[in-house]
Order: sequence, then structure tokens, then C-alpha cells
Amino acid sequence: MKQRVGFTLIRESLYRKLIKPSFVPPRHYCTSSVNVPLPPKVPHSSKKGRLLTGATIGLLIAGGAYASTVDEATFCGWLFSATKLVNPFFAFLDPEVAHRLAVSAAARGWVPREKRPDLPILGLDVWGRRFSNPVGLAAGFDKNAEAVEGLLGLGFGFVEVGSVTPIPQEGNPKPRIFRLPNEGAIINRCGFNSEGIVAVAKRLGAQHGKRKLETSSTSSPSGDEVKHGGKAGPGILGVNLGKNKTSEDAAADYVQGVHTLSQYADYLVINISSPNTPGLRQLQGRKQLKDLVKKVQAARDEMQWGEEGPPPLLVKIAPDLSKQDLEDIAAVALALRVDGLIISNTTIQRPDSVIQNPVAQETGGLSGKPLFSMSTNILKEMYILTKGRIPLIGCGGISSGEDAYKKIRAGATLVQLYTAFGYGGPALIPNIKAELANCLEKDGYKSIHEAVGADCR
Repeated sequence: MKQRVGFTLIRESLYRKLIKPSFVPPRHYCTSSVNVPLPPKVPHSSKKGRLLTGATIGLLIAGGAYASTVDEATFCGWLFSATKLVNPFFAFLDPEVAHRLAVSAAARGWVPREKRPDLPILGLDVWGRRFSNPVGLAAGFDKNAEAVEGLLGLGFGFVEVGSVTPIPQEGNPKPRIFRLPNEGAIINRCGFNSEGIVAVAKRLGAQHGKRKLETSSTSSPSGDEVKHGGKAGPGILGVNLGKNKTSEDAAADYVQGVHTLSQYADYLVINISSPNTPGLRQLQGRKQLKDLVKKVQAARDEMQWGEEGPPPLLVKIAPDLSKQDLEDIAAVALALRVDGLIISNTTIQRPDSVIQNPVAQETGGLSGKPLFSMSTNILKEMYILTKGRIPLIGCGGISSGEDAYKKIRAGATLVQLYTAFGYGGPALIPNIKAELANCLEKDGYKSIHEAVGADCR
């Protein structure tokens, strides 16, 4: 009787979540035996998208039956593992269509939600906030802050949205995303496609209020100096700022982003390293970077802030930098007390591991496994140049817990992934965290902080 009641509750929950909020005229219904509507905005030109949706719904319904017989943690693990069955369908879709579908699914809560607490060894304090784990989602996935709650719910320690430009822009012509599956890589030349800061601010404002209300109703006040989670609740939110392609005043674009979006951000990022916006990487020069950071810091600091103070300001740099470039960036970061650096963005180089692939001839930034060594070497160099005084976020080519651990030993306090998440899906996240914890314990570390920069000592 207990199992029957449990299945009934799951079924009713699925009905409310999947059917009622997404009702569309009958002509858009699936032709499967389960008469459930497709999620909105799925391109009607692709039957593969409808097959993917049907498969996802079938898995959810089967999961509902399974949920009535197991505890919450076991069921949570089953849901994450079950997403591996859906991943192959995404490979049949155009990369940008698959991306849009994934963002829509996360925005609607059609992804697993991590109910299992992170292992204590993975927790760490950075910028006066408590991260439950150091594994984050890099900017570029949720460009317009549509799915913050769903993505944080997957178990990421933090999520970075953007890049966001002041004025809406379409970005570069399509096709602009290309897969190299055998190499675990992607080439993109999106060019800061963005709905603009006004649309993103409205979305973040609504999400901020909702998350803060839910958190305040379920948690008790704490007098700890270190704040657990972000401004609006569990999970840390970063906002990545970009400039418009046609803008002649880059600093003004970043300042506008600060004024509009910083109130919702647990940290801000000045992105001056995308290879797909003409002239952007020139801002990494010593003089240009110094002038830019000064103006953006002033814009942030002149705003009214409560006891928490302004959000930390980070700079995201490219992997295609000379030794002199790195020395200049480190000098500026130390002199102006930049709060952090993200190392690194995509590369315009084509390593030997991908050069034979015809897709490698496409212009744009390369991300994924081939970037790992290059970005990790830059990370280690920057840790040494900054003498470990500035928190670094290691990004580029991470696809396992061991990769994350290598980034941390090279100097990263936090790490980010994107391309591997695109290929591996939600199941990758708990696997990376578990592997990372094992690596730490195996080498006798009791915390992330103890391992940071171990290979540089």
C-alpha cells in the first residue's frame, strides 16, 4: 500500500511539472503512448528533438515507479545515472539545437536535483563565502541566466552565467559551434550572442527574490563570519561581463554591466579573452588592462553596498599569452588587488591531437581535452607569478576528478568545466566530485586549500 501511495504522489508531481506548465495545442503533442506535450521552443524542424523529449519523459515516469521503493539518496543516484541513456540522442542534434534544448530542460527543472550533501573535504571558503565544493560551471552554457536554479541544483558548487553584453546582439552567423567528439573538444565562434543586460537583469532579479524567499523560510540566521552559499541561497552565482562587438568604449560596456548586474552577483568577471570579438584580447595588454580594471573597480565601489560589501571582481584571460603577457597581467592584478583570475578561455591554437580533424580548420576558440595541458601550464605560471596571493579558477579541458585535482595542485582554488559537461551530461558532476575527494584523501590532504599549488612548492 505504501509503494502504491508513493508512486501516486510521484505521478501527480510529474503531471503538474511536465503537463500543466507546458500546455500547447494538440497538434504539437508527441505521438507516443504517453500523451505529453513537448517543451516549448524545441525546434519543430527536428524529429530527433521530439524523440529525445519522449525518451526523457519515459525515464522520468519509470523513475517515478522506482522512487516508491527506495530512499531519496539512492533514487537521486539513479536519476543522475539515467541521464547517460539520454546523452546519445543529443549527439544526433545540431550542436546549437542541443545546447538550447539542454538549457530549456534545466530552466524547467527537467534535470536531476542533487539531494546528497557534498563531502566535507570538498568544502572551502573563498571571498568570505562558503563553497560546498570547488567544481563550477563556466560561462557560455547559460548565457542569459535562464537556468540558474536548475544548474545549481545539479550539484555544482557555483555557476557562472554570461557573457552578457549591454545591448542585445545575435553574435556571429550560424553554424558557429562544431563538435570534435573523438577528441572530446568543441570549436565555437559564437561571438557573445546575448539578450543584453536588461533582459538578464530582469531574469536574475526574479530568480534572486524567489531563491532568497525560499532560503529564508527554511534556514535560521547564522552569526558566522563566512557566509554559507551565495547572496540568494545555496550555491554561488558568478556573472560574466562582455562588450558589444560594435562598441568603441570597452570600459563603458563593462561599467554598465557592473551597475546593472552586480547586485545579483556573488562575483563578477571581466571577460577580455574571447577570440571571437575583434580587438577584445588587446585589452589584456598591461596599460589597457590597468586602465580598464581601475574604471570597473571604481564603478563597483561607488555603488551602495551593505555589510557584505561589493562582489569580488575577477579577470578572465586567454591561454594564448607570452611569458611577458603573463608577467604584465600578474603585475596589474597584484598592484590593483584584483580579487581573482580565471585561467583560461578557449584557444585559437590547434594542438597536434586535433590538427588532423577536418573540423579543426574552422575558425574560433577550441575548448575541451586538447586545451587541458596548455591551460594548466598557464595556470601554474600565473600562480607562481602572483605568489599564491590571488585566488585562481582553473578552467580548460577538465573531464574528470583527476583533472580537477591537477588544476588544484597547479594553483587553482576553484575549477570550472563546460565542454565535458556538454558531452557527459549531469552524471559527470557527482563522478568528478567523488574522484576529486578520493585524490585528496589518497595524498593525505584534509581540505582543498591544503592542496592548492602543491606542484609549485
